[in-house]
Amino acid sequence: MVGRSPETKITDKKCSRQQVQLKAECNKGYVKVKQVGVNPTSIDSLIIGKDQEVKLQPGQVLHLVNELYPYIIEFEEETKNPGLETHRKRKRSGNSDSVESDAAQEAEPSTGLEPGSNPSQCSVPPKKEKDASTKKESLGHWSQGLKISMEDPKMQVYKDEQVVVIKDKYPKARHHWLVLPWASISSLKAVTGEHLELLRHMHTVGEKVIADFAGSSKLRFRLGYHAIPSMR
Repeated sequence: MVGRSPETKITDKKCSRQQVQLKAECNKGYVKVKQVGVNPTSIDSLIIGKDQEVKLQPGQVLHLVNELYPYIIEFEEETKNPGLETHRKRKRSGNSDSVESDAAQEAEPSTGLEPGSNPSQCSVPPKKEKDASTKKESLGHWSQGLKISMEDPKMQVYKDEQVVVIKDKYPKARHHWLVLPWASISSLKAVTGEHLELLRHMHTVGEKVIADFAGSSKLRFRLGYHAIPSMR
């Protein structure tokens, strides 16, 4: 179970302590997500529905509640070493736990649920080693991938002194671009009136890219905004 807890650092009471139930299907490459809490959980802005279960694929974004607290999953497989003792597991109290294991352990496929607001790794199912000497290396914040793409000429569609437009690595449509500011903005709370011109410029650039690409074609585009900024 993942929800409001010290481990996720979510204190929003609209998020249940048991908001979602996760079941990793490592061999199939996805995680089953069941909404247990009352308030809406969504995947790529599509609400799951209470007591409903859907598949979460790598690259899709899971918002725990009300389009907040974004998470993604990543699968990783370590090289198996015969003869090493299989690491022991014990469930930690709480609802969302991380994995810690002995340095000498038998590796197995693991599923990392990576939060958009917390760089620590959350494994599915949640387990913990009580007396672990080394902690499993956490996956980097998923926005780091965007920052790398911002500097990649192959990903860039347009850039100027204020913004850069890149191709989305996980497009939700046939054509999907991201308009990103070079300036670092930590959260929506950090946005002030001084950013108004930047936001207007971002919107203008988005319209320009659409106009340049669409031309006289009948393709229809729309501009949208992330409720939770991906960049830091």
